[in-house]
Amino acid sequence: MPESIQALRERHAARAKDLHNLVDNTESEKWTPEHQEKYDALMSEVDELKASIKRHEDVAAAMADQYEADQVADAADRVAHDSKSREAELFAKWARGGDNALSAEEWTEIRATMSTGTGSEGGYSVQSDVASRLVDFLNEFGGVREAAEVITTEMGNDLSFPTSDGTSETGELIGENTTATGDDPDFGTVPVNAYKFSSKIVAVPFELIQDSQIDVEAFVGKRCTQRIHRVTNTYFTTGTGSSQPGGIQAKSTAGKAGATGQATSVIYDSLIDLFHSVNSAYRKSPGAGFMMNDLSVATVRKIKDDQGRPIFLPGYEGMSGEMPDMLMGKKIVVNDDMPVMAANAKSILFGDLSKYVIRDVMAAQLFRFADSAYIKLGQIGFLMWMRSGGNLTDTSAVKYFQNSAT
Repeated sequence: MPESIQALRERHAARAKDLHNLVDNTESEKWTPEHQEKYDALMSEVDELKASIKRHEDVAAAMADQYEADQVADAADRVAHDSKSREAELFAKWARGGDNALSAEEWTEIRATMSTGTGSEGGYSVQSDVASRLVDFLNEFGGVREAAEVITTEMGNDLSFPTSDGTSETGELIGENTTATGDDPDFGTVPVNAYKFSSKIVAVPFELIQDSQIDVEAFVGKRCTQRIHRVTNTYFTTGTGSSQPGGIQAKSTAGKAGATGQATSVIYDSLIDLFHSVNSAYRKSPGAGFMMNDLSVATVRKIKDDQGRPIFLPGYEGMSGEMPDMLMGKKIVVNDDMPVMAANAKSILFGDLSKYVIRDVMAAQLFRFADSAYIKLGQIGFLMWMRSGGNLTDTSAVKYFQNSAT
């Protein structure tokens, strides 16, 4: 009988723990060929289990996707209707029938529970319950948002985030009856302004709109949010900060430049230098970690330390939650908007990633289109607007590794 997805996840976690124990228990020993053989076998099993879990998840999504041949499986994220909040029920009613489907009393309920303000004609200002689901959807996709500090503001006015780097400040030893020296901390500000992002228009077939079994909220919300995530993550990574968010990669500072021969790779010594280019106060932070493209993770997985031990350890789901993949004892955040390793690419970040601040404005605006352009195709259109911004509030906290030119 095939294993359940839960059993596969438990086996994956067990093998990942075995890998951690193998590496941790040989720190004072020489890494032998036998150790490497056992590591390779466990790593191979972990990869096979991860692939099997992914296949199970894909099959489950495909089975739930009964209404669209192109496998827009977001509808599979439905929840039981009897557990839906009142806000979600009103949202679904509006999504199916438009503004006129809601009574005056229901519009009053909506305005009483909206994140902020009231929607303009034809729009729907997302209520707090639905807005929280939007944020949950964004968090699921990872990237910069996975590691950043995220704040929410009710208004979208320009915001300056106060900063102060005290890593180089120190006290003094003075003699008796001697006046202490004055040394005021330096304070600054970094703009974390809100910019407007759109999901582009999502066309939904009548069949999904009309079928009461479909979780319209999950379908429309997640599809729009996927698009919002992709565009915001790009700017949160590489944005210039001029009329757009400042990206964590773009605003980071130089940590280590690869020597000749590291145009498409990185060596262990370079990672050590990058690690120690960041002040120890930032390295000790719970937010400390590496950020890189998934293809770069594949490169790093092959690197060994001076004792011949692999420096990569896979993550797993434990009692205290999901553990990320680890590199040199720090988490790895996969962000596919980071450049792949190439000549002169700033391909790996390390530091206190939580010093990147994302600022969301509470009111997400969703519009519903039922004009002839969509009706003649048997569709209803939805368009979501969201205001968000981001910036690295301490450029000393995050450093980059830059591949060599050749």
